Amino acid sequence: MNASAHNAEMDELLQLTVDEGASDLHIRVGIPPMLRIHGALTPLDLPPLTPEDTERLMKAITNARHQQMVQEHGGTDFGFAFKKAARFRVSVFRERGNIGVVLRQIPTKLLTLDQIGLPPQVKELLYRPRGLILVTGPTGSGKSTTLASMIDIINTDRDCHIITVEDPIEYYHTHRKSIVTQREIGVDVPSFAEAIRRALRQDPDVILVGEMRDLETMQAAITAAETGHLVFATLHTTGAAATVDRIVDAFPTTQQEQVRTQLSVGLVAVISQLLLVRADKPGRIAAFEVMISTPSIRARIRDNKSFQITSDIQTGTKNGMITLDAHLLDLYLKGLIHYEDLITKSQDPDTIVQQLQEVLRARGK
Repeated sequence: MNASAHNAEMDELLQLTVDEGASDLHIRVGIPPMLRIHGALTPLDLPPLTPEDTERLMKAITNARHQQMVQEHGGTDFGFAFKKAARFRVSVFRERGNIGVVLRQIPTKLLTLDQIGLPPQVKELLYRPRGLILVTGPTGSGKSTTLASMIDIINTDRDCHIITVEDPIEYYHTHRKSIVTQREIGVDVPSFAEAIRRALRQDPDVILVGEMRDLETMQAAITAAETGHLVFATLHTTGAAATVDRIVDAFPTTQQEQVRTQLSVGLVAVISQLLLVRADKPGRIAAFEVMISTPSIRARIRDNKSFQITSDIQTGTKNGMITLDAHLLDLYLKGLIHYEDLITKSQDPDTIVQQLQEVLRARGK
């Protein structure tokens, strides 16, 4: 890939990132700028960057306040709009005394839940008057996109006040049938927990919490869900059972029973997702686990038997539920993902291999 000029300017690099459909642009000393396209890092046809280059490229998009953060704290994160073409989530950091920058492109076109690949029953959850809906998965698995698409559906179909609390704001939502208030951590409000507490005084119907990073935020989100709000939040966990455990374990032992009771009542759904490289064509595809709360699941959470949630999901397919492993196997059998991903990303690889052999035997292979 060619970029013009000996020392590429930031605008050209950003334009190239957009044109190539790259998810990320990496700017580091000692190597040319790199683009991540469909999960693979690709160097641009440019000379390696010098410390002066990376500093100049960083300054082209970073305001004085964030430059000061880099000086004082060794790094900073912010959202940034490139012309009308795209938005980026930017991370600037120092490494070995030099400046490095990673820009992640935030897709501007929101997808329908069907296009994302979620079962139709998930859409019904967006009309609930209250409760906690968690979207979980590793960094870069598309959680933000799924959440933004859900918020977009509510914004289009329901008349409510939606408050989003993000760090940084990724998708800009315009007011449609709903009013959308978007607040950025560090710009509009100091912390997630504080933002949720203040949000409760602003007559919201729906609250999106960018990330449940700490105990205080979890507590505030659970309380907001209990008091008659529909709350969306993300966690870096995979699978419904692990998500419940992660929240409960964040609390002191003396509070854990109470939190289990609160979650058993308030948790509406856990959607876990992974992004995998497609086997059939360039691009990536999402694999999901979907847990939708039932009386049985509520009892499991309350009685500290979260390890049994997975078997409830297996029997809950008519409610729109699916385990991650079942979805991975389905994607593999359709030829959409590679065998290696099927095995390494599954929660229980031995069982997956067994099931796969059974399916292939049944097909007479």
